[in-house]
Amino acid sequence: MGIPPAGLSRPGWDRAPGLRRQMQDPLWVRLLLISLAVVLMGVLVVIPVLNVFYEALRDGLAAYVQHIFGEPDTRHSILLTLTVAPLAVLCNVVFGLAAAWAVARFRFPGRTLLVTLIDVPLSVSPVVAGLSFVLLFGLQGFFGPYLRAQGLDLLFTVPALILATTFVTLPYVARELIPVMETIGPDEELAALSLGANGWQIFWRVTLPNIKWGLLYGIILCNARAMGEFGAVSVVSGRIPGETNTMPLQVELLFQDFNSPAAFALASVLTLLAVMTLILKVSLEGRRLPPAQREAPDLPREPTDLEEPTDPSAAANGPRAAPSAAFPDAPDRPSP
Repeated sequence: MGIPPAGLSRPGWDRAPGLRRQMQDPLWVRLLLISLAVVLMGVLVVIPVLNVFYEALRDGLAAYVQHIFGEPDTRHSILLTLTVAPLAVLCNVVFGLAAAWAVARFRFPGRTLLVTLIDVPLSVSPVVAGLSFVLLFGLQGFFGPYLRAQGLDLLFTVPALILATTFVTLPYVARELIPVMETIGPDEELAALSLGANGWQIFWRVTLPNIKWGLLYGIILCNARAMGEFGAVSVVSGRIPGETNTMPLQVELLFQDFNSPAAFALASVLTLLAVMTLILKVSLEGRRLPPAQREAPDLPREPTDLEEPTDPSAAANGPRAAPSAAFPDAPDRPSP
């Protein structure tokens, strides 16, 4: 439908089809851009993904199932990935909530440095991150002698996989929550505090409902990244088949052993998990929008003289309950 020009309200824009046609790009430009996007997506995304499933199923469904569930090392890699990824996501949820709360609610020396450090895992190579953990927790590392004296071995174990995966996926939850909490502001939390709510009541009944969509998006992105992590995990795991090989590492091992059917079968499982994650994200986005905007989203318009300006976020989220209704068990405070 297009965006109304400055100074022209939505009703006037809707009644001016000639003006809309003048401001649209030529037909050949639109066709060129759409065709370019479709071709690039097909070549870079659709065809490779479909080829993985084609190669995995080329020998038949029975062989496909045998490649996945018939090999003990492959089964273990699937279970290990489905164990490491949720634990890494849980660690990131705790860190993301704490970091977002600190950045959005407090002003302290080093706040800008903290925001910058959150993005470090995105700029550092995962292999470098894995090597840094080896230098810290290896036998010759900084903490190596102490861990060895305590009889603890961290490298080439499942905790090392969780640690490396947590580092690589560290920014995803925090980066989703920080802008959401900064936009919401502390007004509702202060109102709940003035009504006698304690810290846990404020978090569960005020803060968490307001940030739930950002938190869910961060969890989904973090989980997708954790399941496909290769670089850092390959360094700290030791690549021990049947013990520390995750799904990406097992796919590489099978491919290097010239067992392409088994490699493609396991790769298809990893791809299927990624597609399911994408479908879940799209489904959550659809539920977040009101029913009227799911099929034909409308753009904000300027209020007329007879209308009061409305808050788009309040209209999208629906009417909010009064703070007193959210805390029925909060003690009443005498008015001054």
